[in-house]
Amino acid sequence: MQEYLEIGQIVNTFGIKGMVKVVPFTDDINRFDKLTSVLVELNHQKVEYEIVQVIYHKNMVCLKFKGIDQIEQAERLRNGVLKVHRKDGAKKEEDSYYIVDLLGLPVYSDEGNELGVLEDIYNTGSNDIYVVKNKLGKQLLLPAISDVIKNIDLEQGKITVHLMKGLAE
Repeated sequence: MQEYLEIGQIVNTFGIKGMVKVVPFTDDINRFDKLTSVLVELNHQKVEYEIVQVIYHKNMVCLKFKGIDQIEQAERLRNGVLKVHRKDGAKKEEDSYYIVDLLGLPVYSDEGNELGVLEDIYNTGSNDIYVVKNKLGKQLLLPAISDVIKNIDLEQGKITVHLMKGLAE
């Protein structure tokens, strides 16, 4: 499991006093209110920044970091990925997982056939879509609903699914 969790990416500056605009990677955008600091990873280096202000603007998060007081300083953080240590991550409900823990897991049918590897997860609003890619590069799209996703076992490192009629050829 990865030590750090990605919670957003700096995409621009906000205003002229050093704020940055962040695209959040979290289900609960308000989790930023609970953070006192984040790591900004840029060019393979992580630097910790203390958060002194949080503003929400058009489904984005605007952050003011201590010591970043000018637009030029904030501009240097553009494209930085915000990370928190796993222990500081949002508490997950039962049957809820961090995407980073699922990506790369092998996916099996409930009949025991290996279908491929979980390559990506898309959120459609009503439910997530799991993208499973087999060894030939073919993708299988599975809705993340209880009728399809039967078991996620992080200990054994595998996902078991039920292929309903029409999901696979």
